[in-house]
Amino acid sequence: MHTGTPVFQTLATAGFARRGRLTLAHGTVETPVFMPVGTYGAVKGMDPLELEALGTQILLGNTYHLHLRPGPERMAAYGGLHKFMGWNRPILTDSGGFQVFSLSGFRKMDEEGVTFRSQLDGATVRLTPEIVAATQAAIGSDIAMVLDECPSLPADAATLHKAVERSARWAARFLAVPRKEGQRVFGIVQGGTDVAIRRESLARTVELVGRGMDGLALGGLSVGEPHDEMIATLEALAPDLPQALPHYLMGVGTPLDILESVRRGIDMFDCVLPTRNGRNGGFFTDRGLVNIRNAKFKDQQDPVDANCACSTCRRYSAAYLRHLFQIGEMLGCRLATIHNLHYYHDLMAAVRRALEAGRFEEFYQEKRPILRAGYGPKSQTSPN
Repeated sequence: MHTGTPVFQTLATAGFARRGRLTLAHGTVETPVFMPVGTYGAVKGMDPLELEALGTQILLGNTYHLHLRPGPERMAAYGGLHKFMGWNRPILTDSGGFQVFSLSGFRKMDEEGVTFRSQLDGATVRLTPEIVAATQAAIGSDIAMVLDECPSLPADAATLHKAVERSARWAARFLAVPRKEGQRVFGIVQGGTDVAIRRESLARTVELVGRGMDGLALGGLSVGEPHDEMIATLEALAPDLPQALPHYLMGVGTPLDILESVRRGIDMFDCVLPTRNGRNGGFFTDRGLVNIRNAKFKDQQDPVDANCACSTCRRYSAAYLRHLFQIGEMLGCRLATIHNLHYYHDLMAAVRRALEAGRFEEFYQEKRPILRAGYGPKSQTSPN
């Protein structure tokens, strides 16, 4: 059990939406918050100082990939991922369960853990709750995620129920492993879009709070189900989410996904969309994803987004950015990534301000139709 300052404090509310603060080993995080994805210990193309200047409060790394390269022994030798990558703010590490279970034909699961073949060299790799916990202790992340079973969707109720039960047993084993001093652990709620099974998984996860669970995550959403179906699941779960714990929605999502999810009580988000789309010429704006490769931008002297205050939009025309992508210049990818991360962080800052000012519902009603037009069911979230 941890003592002292609680990991999460609620500063303001609006219905289920919360303005909060996470207190972690490497600093405080103001929520709701978006976490850029640095799978291998790097946000592609971005220097940690640039990330901090953009307003990044916390990064996400992936235990599965870091376990394979550079490995827990090297992480421990360097004193953890923070020192290895030169980042002194908080880090959350996903357990890698989603990546392992997505291997399907290349992995074998049993009650003790998962055996799979490395995509790097074909070597056999074994992951158990204990190994994943020890790897994250070596990484030294501020928040470690438990290893859970991620069933492929769609799945029948029996399969989902079995995964929930095994995940609860694995979580208990994970918590029994000594963690790095100050490291927090989040449990993961599974169950697809089956609300009854989700509630069962939530109850099993909350049971572990007294054994060292510091927060909870919702996994297995935004994996192909329609946007409105995901939001309906969150809507049903919102009243049951423990108010004392931080709530993390894994792998989500578009600006619309985030706005809707904050309203249903979610505090933390991560997604590859801003960085992945940036590398492919996609610029996030309120009006939707802009494909800078489009010929209509070849003579546009204005920035991609005239309302954006990021350094990319302040300094460069859309025509120049298109030129960079046309010639395959890596600077284009970097400038697009800078813009997209600024956009996401700016959206989260606006949400926090609205909650602080007691006008989140007004903000939501103003912003939702704009984002739904740009990122709703008929919109496109990839520029290709």
